[in-house]
Amino acid sequence: MKKVVRQKAIDRVISKRIRVLSLIIAVVFVTIFIRLIYLQVFSYHDYVQKKDDYTSIYQYTSAPRGNILDCKGRVLAKTVVSHNIVFTSPNNMSTEDYLIYANRIAKVFDVPLSDFSEQAKKEAYIAWKNTLDADDPEYAANHLLTEKERTAYSSGIWGNERESRRYALLISRIGEDELKEMSDEEMVTYILYSRMISNLSTGQESVILEDIPDDDVAYLMEHKTEFPGFDVDFGGWKREYPYGETLSDVLGTVSTNTEGLPAESKDYYLAKGYQLNAPVGKSGLEYQYNDLLSGTNEINKITYDSNGLAVKEMIQSGRKGNDIVISIDIDLQQVMDDTVRSTLEKNAGTRNRENFSSLFMCMENPNDGSLLALSGYQMDLETRKMTYFASGNYVSLVNPGSAIKGATVYMGLSEHVVSPGEVILDEVMNLNGEEFGSFENHGPVNDIQALEVSSNVYMFHIAIRLGGGTYVPGKMPAFSDLQGTFNKMRNYYSLFGLGNKTNLDIPGEVQGYMGVASSPGILLNYSIGQLDMYTPVQLLSYVSTIATSGSLYQPHFLEYAEEVGGDEVLDAFGKKLISTLPEQNEEYLNRVREGFRACVTSGNCGDPLKDMEIPMAAKTGTAEVNEWTTANLVGFGPYDDPKVSFACMSPTSSVNSQSVAPNICTTEVVGPVLKTYFELYPE
Repeated sequence: MKKVVRQKAIDRVISKRIRVLSLIIAVVFVTIFIRLIYLQVFSYHDYVQKKDDYTSIYQYTSAPRGNILDCKGRVLAKTVVSHNIVFTSPNNMSTEDYLIYANRIAKVFDVPLSDFSEQAKKEAYIAWKNTLDADDPEYAANHLLTEKERTAYSSGIWGNERESRRYALLISRIGEDELKEMSDEEMVTYILYSRMISNLSTGQESVILEDIPDDDVAYLMEHKTEFPGFDVDFGGWKREYPYGETLSDVLGTVSTNTEGLPAESKDYYLAKGYQLNAPVGKSGLEYQYNDLLSGTNEINKITYDSNGLAVKEMIQSGRKGNDIVISIDIDLQQVMDDTVRSTLEKNAGTRNRENFSSLFMCMENPNDGSLLALSGYQMDLETRKMTYFASGNYVSLVNPGSAIKGATVYMGLSEHVVSPGEVILDEVMNLNGEEFGSFENHGPVNDIQALEVSSNVYMFHIAIRLGGGTYVPGKMPAFSDLQGTFNKMRNYYSLFGLGNKTNLDIPGEVQGYMGVASSPGILLNYSIGQLDMYTPVQLLSYVSTIATSGSLYQPHFLEYAEEVGGDEVLDAFGKKLISTLPEQNEEYLNRVREGFRACVTSGNCGDPLKDMEIPMAAKTGTAEVNEWTTANLVGFGPYDDPKVSFACMSPTSSVNSQSVAPNICTTEVVGPVLKTYFELYPE
């Protein structure tokens, strides 16, 4: 009996365990079933997407670039349609395959070698050498590197820059002798080959030939099966500049579709998310405002069919970039260019102007800093070849000379070392046997007259008194703190924007040159603009500060950006006030303004300004540069309500002697340009 009871207990335990195990198995199967339903029904598209992501690539195509317009809506830089031959590499193509198709493209479309730049030819040479056997001493153009350089490259000493440094060295050492090793046909083939393989690592589309004619477009579309991987991009574009040379170095350039990111700014653009094959701004305003001008990329997903050919599926359509409007008036700009160019052509290298080879002028609205026009030219005096150099207004330096005497007088009055209306005798000064004087003795002059006749002596007395000295004929004044006086003068000049970067919205602006200050004689010369050097745009900011009675605005090109086809302003520059001179010193600045006006009415600033119906105010400036003289003119008008300010600089435009030639800015340049301005903008 006991055995039966015990057996029944065991059976009950076993039965219970079987039921638990069965329940567990059922739960597991239900879980698996639910998971399978979830994967196959609810997550199907997610996993298909993941599969596609692992087996496909995304291709980015740059949308057309926005236009650059002048202040009245005239197009200065525009994007036009360009049909390009593009290439997306099929799977499993060999080097021999790439070369075969590159050669076929070259022959069928009759591509001349003259279509390509020296840079492209050098890159083709490197590609040619890369196809040699690895044990060949010229493999990868290694023969152009020193043993030390090859070791540094292979050992990793150059770090992350190893490829860029090697590339730069090779490009610099490939000359005509190396390029002659290749026939014209080989050169064209390897140029196309290097473009075909340029994006292999990223799978991006490569532009092989740009702006092809319609006949070539039709041929390729009809024979696409003969050119696997090749296609025509009907949405391609190129950049055009309708006004040619005018403002060319200011507007800048854009890399072509075949160039992609420029080597010198590649890291900058990659950090901002641009693709290697993206055409981008290389210089000037095109570079400065690239993010506004660049459109939204077209994105295509690339998969490969059973033949290994790429198949595109558009994921995101492209969107054209924004237009930007700049403050330049192209009508005024062209007149300024013509005037500057013709003046330099006529006078450069002539008698008493034997070293005259460059000329600059710039204009702005002093009330908000918007640049209206800027021009510059340089001439090779041997060949008399002219080079456009409008950017010289912010990348080159000039000696200001007497043009800065307005700031010197303001400083003297503000520091109370001279009084408004104080008269000083303008005659030759003797400092310890060394003579200092004006171009001629002017006799008794006050602060306004000192600016009218450009008295050096008046400025010398300001500098001496500022340093705590007293002028005694025949003796050198005793300065309590000579270097401190230099610093104080430099600080005052900087209040007018002199010696400081103006933060003009364009790359490349230079700050200025700070001369070495070491003696009382140099201090005196500093007070008349004979030490530090400034850009023409800095001198323009200086005279604009005088015009506005003390307000210094940041000069700028950009007015605003706007969406294509829309009226909404996306990014407006607006006027940006940098600093203002103290209100309590307004009386002193007004006396400077009166001095500038007197320079015009007396004829000391030239007949063209004196004879204008619009009342102008200005100041000439001449600076001795060894045996030559730099002549300048700055000014503004109308005098009572300034709307325009200008600066003209003609470096080393005359001999430095009694035979000094007239200030060419006053006689030939400024007058015609101002006349045009007031015709375009009558009061």
